Amino acid sequence: MTRVFVTGLGAITPIGNDVPTYWQNLTDGVSGAGPITTFDASDYSVRIACEVKDFDPAQWMNRKMARRTARVTQFAVGATRQALDDAGLTIDGDNRDNVGVVIATGGGGISLAEEGAYILRDRGPRAVSPLLLPGLMPNAASCLVSIETGARGPVLTSTLACASGNYSMIEAYHFLQRGEADVIIAGGTESAITPVSFAAVARMGALSSRNDDPQRASRPFDAQRDGFVYGEGAAVMILETEEHARARGAKIYAEVLGGRLTGDAFHITAPDPEGDGAVRAMEGAIEGAGLQPTDIDVIYAHGTSTPLNDGTETKAIRRVFGEHADNLAVTATKSMLGHLMGAAGAVSALAAALTLQEGVIPPTINYEYPDPECDLDYVPNQARRAEVDAALVNAFGFGGQNVVLVMKRYSS
Repeated sequence: MTRVFVTGLGAITPIGNDVPTYWQNLTDGVSGAGPITTFDASDYSVRIACEVKDFDPAQWMNRKMARRTARVTQFAVGATRQALDDAGLTIDGDNRDNVGVVIATGGGGISLAEEGAYILRDRGPRAVSPLLLPGLMPNAASCLVSIETGARGPVLTSTLACASGNYSMIEAYHFLQRGEADVIIAGGTESAITPVSFAAVARMGALSSRNDDPQRASRPFDAQRDGFVYGEGAAVMILETEEHARARGAKIYAEVLGGRLTGDAFHITAPDPEGDGAVRAMEGAIEGAGLQPTDIDVIYAHGTSTPLNDGTETKAIRRVFGEHADNLAVTATKSMLGHLMGAAGAVSALAAALTLQEGVIPPTINYEYPDPECDLDYVPNQARRAEVDAALVNAFGFGGQNVVLVMKRYSS
């Protein structure tokens, strides 16, 4: 079976617009939450989010292209350029047909859709841009990454709500396993902190209302959690076949062992209270990777900081791992990043790759009040040094889509 390696990383996040800054702040327990600045939220019941700060799309694409693209696509291009540079990989006429792109998203260019609706209402149909649809379509990010880099292998956009970014890694793994490419640019991107979408999620009751204390608002598995903090950003990893990576002497962060996708068939937003779909996804991912539950050292949890998710995820982990659940480290990046929706799994997968290489597990911050229903080791508040051989990355999306990725420490 073809081995698949992670050879390059790129990130645009609420706690850093490059991988070194992201990783340093993640392991230091820095929160990216604060008052919303992208629109006037003064009349909203929730006025906090984890926004990407000081992002200049012109750093990653020409200004004409930047004007024509949604922020979600700009993030994807920026993270991709970082990842390719980190991998030392140049796409040219010799290899471009064997480099693919799988960039996932939840909402795609929803910001452009909202702007277009306002323009139509206020200025009429002739004022609507002819480039509106190409800009807002969910596959714009993957396609623009392909266009900007010259990658002409398989180009795919997966949209699985909050599980999208995780699934991009699994789909990339499958492309490489099938021999359809030598390299895949894989990741997730999201930028949906917009007036309408934010209002809708706030009305749903899913968001934390700690407006006066935003940095302590996202508190996965804590007894006083009251909802997630909306986030945005992108993470991209370069995945390569073993043959291709070794031939060019690539540095290797980690090995991808595949994963599993399941459905709850339960509710459009709420998780199955018994966690059945999550259990089947974790069990299937571990079995498909040729591992035993006792081989897993750390779980990058979905950990949304909502009452329903965190209790259900804990229950599912206990069902899968039995007594070994007490030996696991379970960490939640959303405590610092907020919920990046379609990019959430991707930023966690990137962090897992660094954990496997560096032997450091980032903390779950704001863990202050234990919840009897959440009784695992959540790496509370301080990063931990540990020898980690295998990691799971959990991502559970609206609609009941459960995606679990398995990664392993690289060994020759």
